[in-house]
Amino acid sequence: MASPADLRASFHERLKESDPDFHPLDLERIKDDRYLRRVLKHNEHSITQSTDMLFEIFAWRKWVEANDITESNIRMDYVKEGIIFPHGRDIDGCLLLIINCKKHVKGQKDFEEIKRAIIYWFDRIEREENGNKITLFFDLDNCGLTNMDMDLINYLVLLFKSYYPYFLNYIIIYQMPWVMSAAFKLIKSLLPARGVEKMKFVNNEALKEFVAPDQALACWGGQDKYVFEFVPENKENGSKKVTFAEHGEQSGELLAVSPSETIYFRTERDELTGEFKITNLDQGAVSYKIRTTAPEKFRVRPSSGTLAAGASKTIVIVVQPGFTMRTNAKDRFLVLAVRIPKADMTQKELSTLWQDSAENKVDEYRLKCYFPERERPRNPNIQEEQAEAESVNDILNLVEVKQAALEKTLGKMKLLQYFLILFTGITILISTITFLNVRQCERFCSF
Repeated sequence: MASPADLRASFHERLKESDPDFHPLDLERIKDDRYLRRVLKHNEHSITQSTDMLFEIFAWRKWVEANDITESNIRMDYVKEGIIFPHGRDIDGCLLLIINCKKHVKGQKDFEEIKRAIIYWFDRIEREENGNKITLFFDLDNCGLTNMDMDLINYLVLLFKSYYPYFLNYIIIYQMPWVMSAAFKLIKSLLPARGVEKMKFVNNEALKEFVAPDQALACWGGQDKYVFEFVPENKENGSKKVTFAEHGEQSGELLAVSPSETIYFRTERDELTGEFKITNLDQGAVSYKIRTTAPEKFRVRPSSGTLAAGASKTIVIVVQPGFTMRTNAKDRFLVLAVRIPKADMTQKELSTLWQDSAENKVDEYRLKCYFPERERPRNPNIQEEQAEAESVNDILNLVEVKQAALEKTLGKMKLLQYFLILFTGITILISTITFLNVRQCERFCSF
């Protein structure tokens, strides 16, 4: 059975041949055995298919600029409306990503912005759930054909199928109206056998087989009275964008930083690396953090830690692959230091201390960067291939056409019903009048 190491070797081998300009944060995924196992499981441990999928994922993420999507550059009004949101868990403990379909009407919103909002949720959940599976929950209660958006459903299926490996636990379709049954049957036919097994059509009674009552919303007949309210992502432990002046004297007395002003980078083992040393000058222990103006360009080890009195630590910085650095770059590093009561504090204690750093004196040390002059190979222009149109799109378009025809047919049927009711009423009226006339004639004749 293929291992993460095998997949990593295969990826790097192909990377040397093609030299694509993938985002550095995506290339970091190759170091994560957990992520590589997900890709392998998604492709039934085929090295070739798994390598292909990694290249497709990274090319797609670069194209949609997935790593740059944040709460500051998406339509937050779409997000806060609560059409798509995570809450609750299924019987396997997997997070529910709820699609509140009755709040969505096709064509009323910019679909490209909807897709960016979906990517935001998928990436955020992937980080918060550490790559564990999630369940896609379609709430179709009180929905009609106007709420049926095949483009949206197709996009969600595509994300799970091609760009978020081994990420789907179930697809739960709750209270599906009969007018949507044909569309969902078509979607079911497009999925592989494993995907079909994951689709579950449920009503109030059957829902408890997949979502426990205490995890089900009250509107589904459950016990959870939760009402969606957007909560920003907590990125306290993530990389942050740092800005500070290009010049400035060292303002602290807790640390000695060497070199004191400039980090000189050099080429070592095909990597561009730099380093500096920090020494604790205080009589007690200190905690430190390293920040940079360009977290996407650099790998810093260690980026945080503690120092006992008089202790030293060498900080190593490696330029991420794919970046060409100028000699006089404007990239900067910031070292933060704060006194702590003891050197063996837990990570939770340190996190709390830094959150309350406004109450403590934090020393800051600023460092510039210098990169050596050297010849660098030019990256060939990489032409992005357009995704081939899949037959799925044609089928989904056909479904939309059929839906429109169905709506038209339903309208005709309503008119026909009205006509039949009117015709029946007239018939009854005529029959009644005829009957009364006959009875009257019989009485007249009897005289």
